[in-house]
Amino acid sequence: MELQGKVAVITGAGRDGKGIGRSIALELAKAGADVVIADYVEEAAKAVAAEVKALGRDAVAVKADVAAPADCEAVVDTAVDKFGRVDILVNNAGITRDNLILRMSEAEWDAVIDTNLKGTFNCTKAVAKLMLRQRSGRIVNIASVMGIIGNAGQANYAASKAGIIALTKTTAKELGSRGVNVNAIAPGFIQTVMTEEMPEQAKQSIEKQIPLERLGTPDDVAKVVHFLCSDAASYITGQVVNVDGGMVM
Repeated sequence: MELQGKVAVITGAGRDGKGIGRSIALELAKAGADVVIADYVEEAAKAVAAEVKALGRDAVAVKADVAAPADCEAVVDTAVDKFGRVDILVNNAGITRDNLILRMSEAEWDAVIDTNLKGTFNCTKAVAKLMLRQRSGRIVNIASVMGIIGNAGQANYAASKAGIIALTKTTAKELGSRGVNVNAIAPGFIQTVMTEEMPEQAKQSIEKQIPLERLGTPDDVAKVVHFLCSDAASYITGQVVNVDGGMVM
């Protein structure tokens, strides 16, 4: 239980079933952390908080739109009021609004940038001052391989994830002297609610592009988050870890 006594805030962690955020919350709880579940859908956040409590850890659910700075500040305030500190922030909240660039509306562009990139900035800013005072902290940002290689029909999503990678490196440089490590994970195709909606033929085509010949699971991502939040990763910062079965190669 190497995260015993630690407090983790995870955004976008309320998705039912196969969400990455949910798996991260449960993985960190199993390692001993208490968890703050922030999600736009309050009932979904409460359901994951209940799962965390069933593992013997404490948890609180907070309804939040990460695109709103005040909501992000409220999440951190809730964590401090409940637990007295924040040791881990996982910026996982993200959405897609796919379209070809010639057809993409301004609203589709703005929605993805506001949630994915601005949301990561908002939450990081909200927790940074606290972590600097503590002289310790771990921030893990969930990017995507699409932010590295791009993807047709996802100009907004790819741009947001590339921005998260740049934000990760910059934040790591700004906060490192006070003992705050900041890293990113770039998942490939992961089995989630979104990928389940893809046609079977499309999924088979994708698997052929992956050296390990399978889609990843939310637990594949969660275990890397766990590592980056542990003492074993104390000398790792500003890095992007691809969890993609080798797809980017």
